[in-house]
Amino acid sequence: MTDLRIGGLVKCYDPPARVLDGLDLTVPAGLLAAVLGPSGCGKTTLLRVVAGFLRADAGTVELGGRVVCGPGVHLPPERRRVGIVPQEGALFPHLSVAANVAFGLTGTGRAERRRRTGEMLELVGLPGYGGRMPHELSGGQQQRVAVARALAPAPDLVLLDEPFNALDSALRAGVRADVRAALRATGATGLLVTHDQQEALSTADLVAVLRDGRVAQCGTPEEVYRRPVDLWVAGFVGDAVFLPATVEDGTAATPLGRIPLAGDRRGSGGVVVLRPEQLVLGPAGTRGTVVDVRFYGHDAMVHVAVDGLDEPVAVRVPGPAGVRPGEEAAVSVTGEATLHPR
Repeated sequence: MTDLRIGGLVKCYDPPARVLDGLDLTVPAGLLAAVLGPSGCGKTTLLRVVAGFLRADAGTVELGGRVVCGPGVHLPPERRRVGIVPQEGALFPHLSVAANVAFGLTGTGRAERRRRTGEMLELVGLPGYGGRMPHELSGGQQQRVAVARALAPAPDLVLLDEPFNALDSALRAGVRADVRAALRATGATGLLVTHDQQEALSTADLVAVLRDGRVAQCGTPEEVYRRPVDLWVAGFVGDAVFLPATVEDGTAATPLGRIPLAGDRRGSGGVVVLRPEQLVLGPAGTRGTVVDVRFYGHDAMVHVAVDGLDEPVAVRVPGPAGVRPGEEAAVSVTGEATLHPR
């Protein structure tokens, strides 16, 4: 099991503009970290530098204490012991499934290659598929084979470059779970690049949110979601409700009433952040008017206009909303909010 340590990483495509601007990130051994961020924040560049496909302009990359990128050091990809799962699998179309999985098993005997290939296919839920060709597989099966191919040489680190993008929503959750289980079974450290917040929160042990070439926040999915470091992270990672607030006696006075505060309660005021599931529609609370209802099957998002707020607040309710646009509703708050300066 190998940890990944990245320090002060800089990469410029068009100097002086920096795609990576002194990026720091540590992924403990055996964990899967999701790198999440908007387009152009440096996610793919980070992955390519760690893999060895790009040279960094400054900074270091260490795998298990071994420097693979640093001042005067640039190990080529084949010497980094890194496995890669690209988008859409990218299997060799002229090779069988077994040959694809065994492709990286150089320097081993035929019997050992056969054993390891079978072990990896069983690990990703595809025993008996070795004789098939890639075009005979579904998209989800091809992604599983790509994972088996990346894991077969027992790499120190597995890089996953938005590997579930091409899958439909019905397949995506199942394939993510299978890939996560395979990584855990082998003890490999993983780095997943994604722009999908739900994917990052539900799949990874750590979530690193990138902004302008740096890590804006890194923590467990719950920490990043429940305790965002600033308003930008709060708005990027999931749906958020922002309320102006003044602080008195450790609570925030807001247009939705007084709300207990989590963490640092210093300061006279600012903006508090809530998640839509912390808001409740019921007989008591702050009165407002329903302006929009969006039904998603397992839940619904109800937007309620409240006096004192420029924008309607979003309330997540289970199942059918039970209200319609134009009706009155009362909104109350459960749990704690985080306070941020304006």
